[in-house]
Amino acid sequence: MTPARPAPAPPTATYRLQLQPAFPFAAAAAAVPYLASLGVSHLHLSPVLEAVPGSPHGYDVVDHARVREELGGEEGLRALARAAREHGLGLVVDIVPNHMAMAPRHNRALWEVLREGPKSPYARWFDIDWEARGGQVLVPVLGHPVGTELEHLRVDGGVLRYYDHVLPLREGTEDLPLPQLLDAQWYRPVWWRLARTELNYRRFFSISELIGVRVEDPEVFEATHGKILQLLHEGVVDGLRVDHPDGLADPDAYLERLHEATGGRWTVVEKILADDERLPDSWPVAGTTGYDALRRVDGLFTDPAGARELLALYRRFAAPQTDRGGDWAATARRAAYGVLSHELAAELDRLTRLASRLCASAPDPALRDRAPWALRTALVELLVRLEVYRPYASGDPARVVTEEAAEEARSAFMVPEEAGAVDAVRALVLGGEGPLREEFRARFAQTASALRAKSVEDTAFYRYVPMLAANEVGGEPGRPGVSPEEFHAYCARVQRDWPATGTVVSTHDTKRSADVRAALAVLTECPARWDRVLEQVTRAEEEVPDGQLAWAAWQTVFGLGPAAPERVREALLKHVREAGLYTSWTEQEPPYEEAVAAFLAAGPCGAPGERVTALREALEPHIRANVLGTALVHLTMPGVPDVYQGTEAEYRALVDPDNRRPVRFPPGDPGEKAAVTEAALRLRRHRPGVFGSAATYEPLAAEGPAAEHCLAFARSGEAVTAVTRLSLRLAEAGGWRDTRLPLPPGRWRDALAPEREFSGHARVAELFAPLPVALLERAAG
Repeated sequence: MTPARPAPAPPTATYRLQLQPAFPFAAAAAAVPYLASLGVSHLHLSPVLEAVPGSPHGYDVVDHARVREELGGEEGLRALARAAREHGLGLVVDIVPNHMAMAPRHNRALWEVLREGPKSPYARWFDIDWEARGGQVLVPVLGHPVGTELEHLRVDGGVLRYYDHVLPLREGTEDLPLPQLLDAQWYRPVWWRLARTELNYRRFFSISELIGVRVEDPEVFEATHGKILQLLHEGVVDGLRVDHPDGLADPDAYLERLHEATGGRWTVVEKILADDERLPDSWPVAGTTGYDALRRVDGLFTDPAGARELLALYRRFAAPQTDRGGDWAATARRAAYGVLSHELAAELDRLTRLASRLCASAPDPALRDRAPWALRTALVELLVRLEVYRPYASGDPARVVTEEAAEEARSAFMVPEEAGAVDAVRALVLGGEGPLREEFRARFAQTASALRAKSVEDTAFYRYVPMLAANEVGGEPGRPGVSPEEFHAYCARVQRDWPATGTVVSTHDTKRSADVRAALAVLTECPARWDRVLEQVTRAEEEVPDGQLAWAAWQTVFGLGPAAPERVREALLKHVREAGLYTSWTEQEPPYEEAVAAFLAAGPCGAPGERVTALREALEPHIRANVLGTALVHLTMPGVPDVYQGTEAEYRALVDPDNRRPVRFPPGDPGEKAAVTEAALRLRRHRPGVFGSAATYEPLAAEGPAAEHCLAFARSGEAVTAVTRLSLRLAEAGGWRDTRLPLPPGRWRDALAPEREFSGHARVAELFAPLPVALLERAAG
């Protein structure tokens, strides 16, 4: 392999582009001059390797050895890299080590495994339980049970066909009658509904179309990373974003191997951290992709007292049921139980079998003679009580699977004598030697991360909706507010420990863009006004499917503002299916979904919705303050900011696919937000030392009657960020009055209005006269 070049400097800021057939490498290259003019240092590309044809995202990789032809192939990527270099930009790419597409027709490695079975040289690639289901890989492609689908299965041209699905045939089986042929294969086509309980391969979360890859195997790592490493070593690519490392058997070892193979290139990992969780110190990465930063930035512009008032109003509006109204922790716990008994039932079965084998052969009497049902119950009760995504080999698993959680889990047993199964399972998680124990710990951790993602992000976030802005990746709906003191402490820690970590406020995975969340956060400053408007619109609308949905729908219309009704309908249909209370993706209830569509057409997307948008218009000055404040804080706080495509200007988007639509450049009227974004990005690029790894972060405290509404900090004594927070509360309290902001010594020029200068104690009312934010740069001399 070609030796790695010296690692380039970390980015000063990245710009995320969602590549797809409608926006290939050539389109990205055409946008390079504009993107370079913004002041970013690198383009951040979604996955570039060969994916399922037509894929709008690229996370369903089918061939790690080829750059995706639909995007322009390797030459197209290299041409984009050359265009970027000509304008002083580098490339960062997204890699997907955890899974590939379960699409044998396009995934040739998987095709060989299905044809040749466990003896295939590719069998080691995929996380398949060959001991289960009679040694056949279950392939969930049938629309109904196999007995009713035999007439649609046929052998043709040396393959097995089922509508558009094509599967290989084991050698010598072509002439067998169909029932015998199915028994003779290394796989078995099954009804897609069996995915919940019967599948014998690891998936990405509960997505059966994505099969887990065993990158812990060195040969698999080399085969699946060769092309990306070549592009890195040849200077085509400069850095990496690692998708979902929590799904891997051993993230610690994987990241060590990746670090060594890349020569230490700038790498960030998509890791969701709880408020009091820290990224493992031993990980050789620059940091996370930035959802921990998103949570702190959003929290700054949320009024905690108002959020509590909104919760009380929501409980009254949506009815006091556990999954509707009352308690975030209870809602998340209930969702976790449901996910383990349905979507992740197959993973739970595999864990239970492993635990039973380990206990049956254990020399420790405390582990032996544990009934499988008791071990399964113990696994469930411990998994639902984890407050982070997973334990790591480099950490202390006892801090994740705590004694407090074990005590709660024991109380769930009706027969006290069986509660010892909790201690048996916890002992397996916490330690012990041997390959089987290592496998158990890895699968426990993988299941925990899938459970957390599915139960919290993809279920509970759609059931508990008092303030939609808090229901974001990395968010904490039970405590949405973040004080200035908490924010400053977080920034100081990041600058000290992870100064080159990524930061984001909008991504391809956020359920609402930062500008939509910024608008929704204003509702925490005026819950009574929101309540009055809801009383007006709900009186005007008689047919409401359920209160939880209605509350979420009205907030969606408020946050999004005037928009095409189909965007709202699509997002709310996804909302009710993800919530899974009355309908779901796998068990759709047409009468309920029709009622939802009728309600949206007559209410939020109809004339009553105009009253909600009228409230939005009345609150526009305060939404503006949040939008600009969020943008400026994100772009100047410690870390490397990632600007999602189009968000340099005002960008209102809902959950995917709404937020993955192709963007034209430049994206519409630039406006104030674009001016703030460009000023911050250019300052970062022209003065990297002010914001980089050797920079400093210093909180600045305003003085006077409205000091709590000014959030300010200095970077390396050379730049000052100041923003307005909770501006509606500020206006109601009488404005800034004589509030002042002490500045570091010297003269300071406003980067947004260079003719303005400040020194000493700046009057905040004057500082924020043109805009509710200010970015000051130390004046020369």
